[in-house]
Parts: sequence; structure tokens; C-alpha cells
Amino acid sequence: MARYIGPKTKIARKLGEAIYGSDKYFERRNFPPGQHGLNKKRKKSSEYGVQLLEKQKAKYTYGVLERQFSNLFSRAQRSKGITGEVLLQLLESRLDNVVYRLGIAPTRAAARQLVSHKHIVVDGNVLNIPSYTVKAGQVVGVREKSKSLEVISNSLAGTNHSKYSWLEWNNENVAGTFLNVPERSDIPENIKEQLIVELYSK
Repeated sequence: MARYIGPKTKIARKLGEAIYGSDKYFERRNFPPGQHGLNKKRKKSSEYGVQLLEKQKAKYTYGVLERQFSNLFSRAQRSKGITGEVLLQLLESRLDNVVYRLGIAPTRAAARQLVSHKHIVVDGNVLNIPSYTVKAGQVVGVREKSKSLEVISNSLAGTNHSKYSWLEWNNENVAGTFLNVPERSDIPENIKEQLIVELYSK
């Protein structure tokens, strides 16, 4: 299963944003990596460079590699609606992202691992495909024998379950319902999707 396993702080510094969450190293050195990192701030990026950086930000934020991202964009183009918004909605509907948004895992990478290791069920059935697209009305929860896992209980303990309007949490069943595909205004990620559309349109 392909996934990015390189240095995360370096990526966050390159993008100029703590996309992987709180990071003390990023806070200490929030300028581009490399020998001339501080001086790179003065260099103006080209239009292509700005668009490419935005695509990279979306890819790394959701933990998707190039081919997967390209396939999702093609799917968004074929769908009804605004391509950029549909792309973000498809990314938000991924099973690993839904597990993360529900608070079952502390990060998307941890959510991906929980799904891959068969700790997650969708409508009562074990599903180990992180890229699976969750549909409106489906219930995503924790497998019965996995409910005692420390990583899950610790994550759930510090989660505000009413944070996202498109998800409904059931504490008794340790499961959440994916009510509907979120509107663009509800998605909290700081991604300028129009720049990604312009990049792929070249």
C-alpha cells in the first residue's frame, strides 16, 4: 500500500503551513527548508509554482499520492457541480478521512492505519480500504474487539463530536453516521481548489 513516509516537518515548512497538526519544530523554523530557506521568502513564485504548491498541499493534507489524486480529479471533472469543490468533497468522503473527522484516530495517518489493520467497520462490515468513498447514510464505527485499543480510546476522549455538521456521533455504539457530503463552506481545510483546477487545465 503506497503512502508518504518521509519527513513531515520539512513538507509543512515547504508549504508554509502546519498541515500535520501541532508541530514544535515547524513553529521554531517556519521558513522553507534548505540552506537558503530564509532567503527563499524573497523569491517570487511563478503562477505555475503557486498552483503546484496548492496541489501538493491538498495531496499531503489528505495523505494521497499523485496517481490517486489525479484519478480523483478526473472523477471530479466527470461529476456534476464545480470541479474544485467536488474534488474536496471526494477527499472528505474517503474512509480514512471520515475516521479522522469522527475523532476515532488523532491523525489521518493513524486513521489510515486503523482502516488497513481491520479495526473499522462500515454498516457493520469490516472494511480495510482507506480510499473507500463513504456514502450518505452509512455508519462508520469501531470493530467490537478493537474498542479497547488505547489509541482509539485516547483519541475519542479529547474529541468534540459536534464539530462537523455532516457527521453524527453515537457514543453508545462508538460509531458515527455520514449524514451528507459536506458543503465547501463547511470544509475547514485552507486549500484554494481553483488553483488546482487551473493547474490541471494547462
